[in-house]
Amino acid sequence: MYVVTGAGPVGYTVAEQLAEQGHHVRVLTRSGSGPDHPLVERLQVDVSDREELSKVITGASAVFHCIHASAYRATTWAAELPPTEQVVMDAAAAAGAVVVFPESLYSYSEPDRIMAETSPREASGGKRGIRVQLLKARRAHLANTVSVIAGDFFGPRVKMAHAGERMVPLVLSGKRIQAIGSADQPHSFTYVPDLAAAMIAAALNPQLWNSVLHAPTGLPMTQRQLAAAYADAAGVSVPKVSAVPGWVLRAAGIFSTDMRELAEMLYQFERPFVMDSAESQQLLGLQPTPLTEAAAATVAWWRASDV
Repeated sequence: MYVVTGAGPVGYTVAEQLAEQGHHVRVLTRSGSGPDHPLVERLQVDVSDREELSKVITGASAVFHCIHASAYRATTWAAELPPTEQVVMDAAAAAGAVVVFPESLYSYSEPDRIMAETSPREASGGKRGIRVQLLKARRAHLANTVSVIAGDFFGPRVKMAHAGERMVPLVLSGKRIQAIGSADQPHSFTYVPDLAAAMIAAALNPQLWNSVLHAPTGLPMTQRQLAAAYADAAGVSVPKVSAVPGWVLRAAGIFSTDMRELAEMLYQFERPFVMDSAESQQLLGLQPTPLTEAAAATVAWWRASDV
């Protein structure tokens, strides 16, 4: 039996893939959401509640912790993420389960270089520093853990992302896309089903526990190239793509907390931001989904979901 906390794009996809492989899955959310599958048990659980979580985690072989903070703000992350992860790891250690975390590239302290599994992860300040603290807490905990790092998400169910609602519905409606930073810098985008597959493979291989891996991720693309891939998959004209300069977002950040939090991460889009997953792909026995296939599945989901 496997436990998945959260039913966002990552949690939903992990649960769906596990069920399709024939595993019993418990999805824990406050709303009781998750895949509709006979092998998926959807429970309304507050994961930060130590006593409640311990009851439903008993008997689990692995916990896939896919819940994030309630807002994209460093203060919110600092308040919510460390204590919740601590509760999950404590419960998993007592149950003898490995905890698998999806992780971002934020912790890398030399992002101007290609980021590999062995690259230094010592970034400081803001949201980047919080990711570093979380990785260190996982490494120090008694629970077995695996962190699987991914680039910016794209794929089915991915809405709130640079390659999600800011791009796909605009491509489908023939509207101009406004990328942030630059539309022409190479950037690593990870297809969420590939991240889910990597998380599952890591959970099933004890030799990979207590490590940091990279999700299988294809060649870097510019935001313009990704928009063109969506257009090709949809059979529509390639949209016009312009960029919102970084100075505009930084200026807006003087008056807007949300813009300030977004501007903090502009370095990812103003310069090359590239990860290498070759080593992890070999360890996991996985390859990234071809872009044409991934773009087609993404477009099909948006069309079917009518959002």
